[in-house]
Amino acid sequence: MNSVTLNNGIEMPILGFGVFQIPDVETQPAVEAALAAGYRHLDTAASYGNEAAVGAAIKASGIPREDLFVTTKLWIQHAPTGSVQDDTRRAFENSLDRLGLDYLDLYLIHQPLGDYYSKWRAMQDLNKEGQARAIGVSNFHSDRLVDLIDHNEIVPAVNQIETHPFHQRAADQAVMRERGVQIESWGPFAEGRNDLFTNPVLAAVAEEHDKSVAQVVLRWLIQRGVVAIPKSVRPERMAENLAVFDFAITEEQMSRIAALDAGTSLFFDHRDPAMVTWLGGRRID
Repeated sequence: MNSVTLNNGIEMPILGFGVFQIPDVETQPAVEAALAAGYRHLDTAASYGNEAAVGAAIKASGIPREDLFVTTKLWIQHAPTGSVQDDTRRAFENSLDRLGLDYLDLYLIHQPLGDYYSKWRAMQDLNKEGQARAIGVSNFHSDRLVDLIDHNEIVPAVNQIETHPFHQRAADQAVMRERGVQIESWGPFAEGRNDLFTNPVLAAVAEEHDKSVAQVVLRWLIQRGVVAIPKSVRPERMAENLAVFDFAITEEQMSRIAALDAGTSLFFDHRDPAMVTWLGGRRID
C-alpha cells in the first residue's frame, strides 16, 4: 500500500475503507472483510452511528493496533451554556470508547460550522497529548481553511472534501499543497451520480487498461496525490479497489478525465443557508 506523509511526519495510507451509509448491523462484517482484503486505513465518524461496529471489527481482526490507521470525526457541538472545548474532549473520549481504542490516528472536524475555533483548540491539546496523532478538518472550503490556519498554532494535517471526476477540486488542492494540508476525497465515485460507472470517457480509459471504471477513478486520484476512502460491502469490490497499483494513467488520459470537471458539488453546498441550518440543527447524541 502506498502512503502519503502528513505535515507532522505521520504516514497515512493513500487508500482507505470508508463506512459512510453502511448500516450499523452491516458495518462489522464489512470492515472485517475489508481488513481481510488488506485495508489498513479505516474512516468513520460519530455521525455515522457505526463507530462501535468498526471497533468490534478491529478487535475481531487481531491486527496489531500499530498496523492500522483509524480516522473518526467530531460532529457539531452544542454548548450554549457550557464549553465547546470541554464538549469536544467528551465527544473525542466517547468516540474512543465506542471504537475500543486508546488513541486515534486522525481526528477531523466534520463540518465547518458552529464554534469550530474552540473545537480546534481542544483538538490541538489532544494532539499534543498524543491522543490524536494527527488532526484535521472536513468539508472546509479554501477560505475557511486558510483562516483557521492563520489564527491557530497547528496546521490541519488533512482536509477531507468531496472530490471525484465531476468535481475535481484542483484549485482547492493547490491551496492545500501550498499550506501543507493533505487533500482527502470523500465520495470518490460520486455515489454513482451522473452515471459515473458508465461514463464514456472513464469507460474508454478503463478499457484501454483492462480495468474497471472504479479502478480508473481511484488510480486517477492516487496519481493526483489524493487520499481516497472508497466504500463497498462486497468483498470482491473491496479487493478490486485495492488492485490499482499495477498500472498508470497516461498524461493524455488524465487530460481527458480533467475535462469532465463541472466544478460544482453533486451533493450539497456548505455555503447554502438552508443546508447550514439543517446541519447545525442535527443532533447525534
